Amino acid sequence: MQSRVLPLEEGKDPTPITKTNHSRVLPLKLLKFFGLFLVLGLGFSILSMFMIRYLGVQNVLTTVQSSFRPCLEEPSSLEHWIRPPSILLHTMNDEELFWRASLAPRIKKYPFMRVPKIAFMFLTRGPLPLSPIWERFLKGNEELYSVYVHSLPSYRDEFPPSSVFYQRQIPSQVSEWGKMSMCDAERRLLANALLDISNEWFVLLSESCIPLHNFSTVYHYIMRSRYSFIGSFDEPGPYGRGRYNWKMEPEVNITQWRKGSQWFEVNRRLAVNIVEDNKFYPKFEEFCRPACYVDEHYFPTMLTILTPHLLANRSITWVDWSRGGPHPATFGKADITEEFLKKILEGHKCLYNNQPSSFCFLFARKFAPSSLEPLLQFAPKFFGF
Repeated sequence: MQSRVLPLEEGKDPTPITKTNHSRVLPLKLLKFFGLFLVLGLGFSILSMFMIRYLGVQNVLTTVQSSFRPCLEEPSSLEHWIRPPSILLHTMNDEELFWRASLAPRIKKYPFMRVPKIAFMFLTRGPLPLSPIWERFLKGNEELYSVYVHSLPSYRDEFPPSSVFYQRQIPSQVSEWGKMSMCDAERRLLANALLDISNEWFVLLSESCIPLHNFSTVYHYIMRSRYSFIGSFDEPGPYGRGRYNWKMEPEVNITQWRKGSQWFEVNRRLAVNIVEDNKFYPKFEEFCRPACYVDEHYFPTMLTILTPHLLANRSITWVDWSRGGPHPATFGKADITEEFLKKILEGHKCLYNNQPSSFCFLFARKFAPSSLEPLLQFAPKFFGF
């Protein structure tokens, strides 16, 4: 049997059937869209309630604000760059700190009123038993100095807010006498002090150091000097050239090898040289180990090679080596007499700005804690404060 195709009735049009299908599809799409919008809105509401409940409103606002970045940011003012850090504690490691501190301005004329300051940097294990004499020495000169303290990391001072040492500890690490960690501590002090653009001179001190003159005398003596005060001399014997290692060549040859006291007073240019060094440091770290005491050789040798014309080749910190041994003499209460103080202050000869002078020392060491009382008693007469 053959199938039949029924003809369309005359006047009938199939188009209305197509229009009916479109009218059904359009509402279905709208329903899906609104359903998806409803689900997303409900999900966002639940997430917001969860964040507010468990994180708190303030944390949520902070998160949102921290992700916002304006299209244009206001340029930093000059004040931002020249303002010294208000808090010395920071999270930079040594590599980051030294890099930051080595950013020295190339134009020497400052576009603002700059009052040069002296950074007094104390390298100590813990307490500062002679702090009262430094408090008296510094009093009234707050615009002309800064104080920095490097101690053992475990030590926390208890100075009151009125003290010049209050919150002046820098992030520190363990340092050992005669080892590179001692020079690391000194570089760490310099780097932190360099962050204050007003610091022009940098004085390294120990907890056993005292000032020998009033602040005004010390300030002008240092500021007017053309040279940095660091001992640097060629000693041919076993405690000088005898400590040299030939493996330090070619960076350091034996004719450049120098020895000097670790207690220095350097200007800003030399402080940057010390902090930015990565040429001599590896050689001294590897090849100058006891019985080569790196704190006596690293800075004197490096600065003699780099800037010999800027060194006074002497220290302005008085010490007494007459008793022999690897360390200078320590003075206690019984030692502090008028005769002793006259011995420190008088009878010296040196060069100051290439001119002969009898005014040679600004600081002295080593003084025991027991010496504090007589030192304070004699200070007005002998030291002028």
